[in-house]
Amino acid sequence: MRNSPSVVWIIIFVTIAGFLLQISAVGAVLGGFALWPFHNGFMPWQLVTYAFLHGGLAHLAFNMYGLWMFGRELEYVMGKRAFLQLYFASILTAALAQLLVTNATGGLYPTIGASGGVFGVLLAYAMFFPNRTLMLIFPPIALPAWLFVTLYAGLELTFGVTGSLAGVAHFAHLGGMVGGYLVIRNWRRRGR
Repeated sequence: MRNSPSVVWIIIFVTIAGFLLQISAVGAVLGGFALWPFHNGFMPWQLVTYAFLHGGLAHLAFNMYGLWMFGRELEYVMGKRAFLQLYFASILTAALAQLLVTNATGGLYPTIGASGGVFGVLLAYAMFFPNRTLMLIFPPIALPAWLFVTLYAGLELTFGVTGSLAGVAHFAHLGGMVGGYLVIRNWRRRGR
């Protein structure tokens, strides 16, 4: 199974294909496959399909870069099946968190992007490699992975509660981290 294609690369290629489909048929794809609030067009398949759509090339590039950067090593350590469970559990918990928030706030807009899955992968990376040094770009500071992820989660929570950076699904990011945590905790409890 180690010689089979990397699931990280497969996810990246499928997500790029989803984005290309999205930009070639914007209305139809967003209408049916973005994650809409419960009271405004929600369908069950959107719990997964929203993660393969993006709000532009930069959004896609950042998410796929993060998946590639943190996911490759996790896939190697966890194995392909466990990594897929991690990624899709993070996507699902991100979607559920976002739906709860939009239901509570009366949000009307759809959510798109793989960020929830990437945040789950990021949290898992910090759990597996807590002392691995990550270099920030702005400001250029080296931080251990556990501290970077903790600070990032704190920022997401702060932005979400205060409503800063409108248009970003901060609670979906945090929901993705919850999914990643639950999968890793279950994986470790089984003695893997």
